[in-house]
Amino acid sequence: MQPLSLELYGSPADVTWCPGCGDFAVLRALKMAFSELGIAPHQALLVSGIGCGSKLPDYMTTNGFMTIHGRPLAIATGAKLANPHLNVVVVNGDGDSYGIGGNHFVHTCRRNPDITHIVENNQIYGLTKGQYSPTSQAGTLTTTSPGGSIEAAFNPMVMALAAGAGFVARSFAGEPKHVAKMVAEGIKHRGYALIDVLQPCLTFNHVNSYDWYRERIYNLEDTAYDPTDRAAAWQKAEEWGERIPVGILYRAEGLPAYEEQVTTLRDGNPVTRIQQLAEGKHPDYERLKEAFC
Repeated sequence: MQPLSLELYGSPADVTWCPGCGDFAVLRALKMAFSELGIAPHQALLVSGIGCGSKLPDYMTTNGFMTIHGRPLAIATGAKLANPHLNVVVVNGDGDSYGIGGNHFVHTCRRNPDITHIVENNQIYGLTKGQYSPTSQAGTLTTTSPGGSIEAAFNPMVMALAAGAGFVARSFAGEPKHVAKMVAEGIKHRGYALIDVLQPCLTFNHVNSYDWYRERIYNLEDTAYDPTDRAAAWQKAEEWGERIPVGILYRAEGLPAYEEQVTTLRDGNPVTRIQQLAEGKHPDYERLKEAFC
């Protein structure tokens, strides 16, 4: 397949992220993944929530939907049900996804809709000026925890596995090509795919810097690791601190996607039905015309 030009996904909107923000790597990676897979702008839908990284649909020429705080996974699931042919990608931050959207996160993992979920995990709330987030480590000093956070950090890798996710991966914003590879693999996976992207917030998180991550991360592809081994995935999901694994932690093939099991879609999805009606090709066209015209 011939890669598409990255310029296809460009946007005239001015990017307002802070210089050095990890969101730039996610933006670049998304364009690279779409290009590699030959996904044209009209074939993709980006769904986001509220937060710095959730501005991303403004910065790409694709279909886009900015939702209210914590709700992009629910909207994305609905979009996939309405039009299963769309490549649906959710992009939001650790607070939007694992905090206020935590309930949707858990149930999306178990439902397994065919959507790709990129979480920009900078362990802080950046847009609202530096409060600690669900993934902030205990003891983190922030505007709302000047004495250090007393809460244990949320582990999205473990939670995703526990909730039944069939694709769980992690990447690092300091390596955009690796992020692009994980995003592409997630899009190709049939079912829900989580890509947790570790990234610095240079403005409010002065601990988890690019250098901090580079000293700790290692690529699972460089080891004798089998991502289909669920027991091994549990061990890697719990590994954090001096050593942090990146790559595909777990991949389960053959799980049916949510939209493939919805009985009302067996005769066609809403988008296809509307198109058939508009063209007079729907099997119920004559009956509906007689009833309503």
